[in-house]
Amino acid sequence: MASSSSLSSKTRTLIDIFQPAASKRLKTSHTLKTLATTTDEKCDSELTLTSSSSAMTPLQKSRAETNKWMARSKRSLKICSERVSKWGNGCVKLEELLVDETWLEALPGEFQKPYALSLCKFVETEICGSGAPVYPPPSLIFNALNSTPFDRVKVVILGQDPYHGPGQAMGLSFSVPEGVKIPPSLLNIFKELRQDLGCSIPSHGNLEKWAVQGVLLLNAVLTVRKHQANSHAKKGWEQFTDAVIKTISQKKEGVVFLLWGNSAQAKMSLIDERKHHILKAAHPSGLSANRGFFGCRHFSQTNSLLKELGTDPIDWQL
Repeated sequence: MASSSSLSSKTRTLIDIFQPAASKRLKTSHTLKTLATTTDEKCDSELTLTSSSSAMTPLQKSRAETNKWMARSKRSLKICSERVSKWGNGCVKLEELLVDETWLEALPGEFQKPYALSLCKFVETEICGSGAPVYPPPSLIFNALNSTPFDRVKVVILGQDPYHGPGQAMGLSFSVPEGVKIPPSLLNIFKELRQDLGCSIPSHGNLEKWAVQGVLLLNAVLTVRKHQANSHAKKGWEQFTDAVIKTISQKKEGVVFLLWGNSAQAKMSLIDERKHHILKAAHPSGLSANRGFFGCRHFSQTNSLLKELGTDPIDWQL
C-alpha cells in the first residue's frame, strides 16, 4: 500500500480541483451568493434571540432556539466561504469544506481514506476536463452537515442527487434557495404537509429551518454536473454518505429516518432498527407520489415519535 505522503503527492486537493471554475459557479445564483456572504453582525443579532427568560411562551422559546441555530449555521457557511475564497493561496483538504466540529469528531479519518482521494481525482477531471459547472457551489457541498450538527440530528431525510439546474442546489436534499421555483417533488412534500398537519404551502422551497431544528437533509451524492443527473454517482460520494448514515445509527439513538423511494430504502441495511425508527413511503416525485407518498403522514408520525422520546417536535411550517 502506498504511504499517505505518496498518495498526497499524486492527488490534488479540492482547492486545486474547484479553483478553475469557482468564480463561474458562484455566480449561478444571486441567492446562493447571498447565503454565502452573511455578515457577522446579522449572526450576532440572531444569537441574541436565544431564550433565557421564563416569561417567554413555549412558542417564543422555540422560535428563539431556531434563530440561535440558524445563526450558527450561517456562521459555518461564512467560514466555509472564506476558506473557498482563499483557495489560490495554498492547499485545502477535503475536510476544510466541512467546518462543523461535531461531524469531524464523529467521522475521524474519513477524509484520509483511499476512496476520498479517488473522489478528488474524479472531480478534478470533471472540472479541468469538461469545463462544465458543478453544483452546488463549493461552499455549500457539505451544507447538510454544516447546518445540522451531529449532536442535533433527530430526523434524517435522504435524497439522491443534487438538483442539476443553475442556482437550484444548495446542499440540502429537496431544498432550493428562496427565489427559485419550487421543484415538483418538494411541492408534493408541501402538499402532504398540508394534508397531514394543516401547514400552508410556502412561497419558497428553502428548508434551512428544518435543518437547524435537527432534520438532516442528506443526499446520497453531494455534487453533480450541470444538466446531467447522476453524473457524479458511483464515484465515491455514496461511500461517504453511507458512512454518515452508519455513524448516526451506531452513535445515536431514537433518530427517525424518512426513506422515500427505492434508492433511500436501499439504505435500510445501514440503520439499526432496534435503536431507531424507519418510516417508508414512495418517492414524492410526480411519477410516484400518488402510489404511496400522499397520505403517508410521515410528518405527524415523526413528531409523535419525537414526543414519545421526550424530544421537541419539528416545526414543519416554513
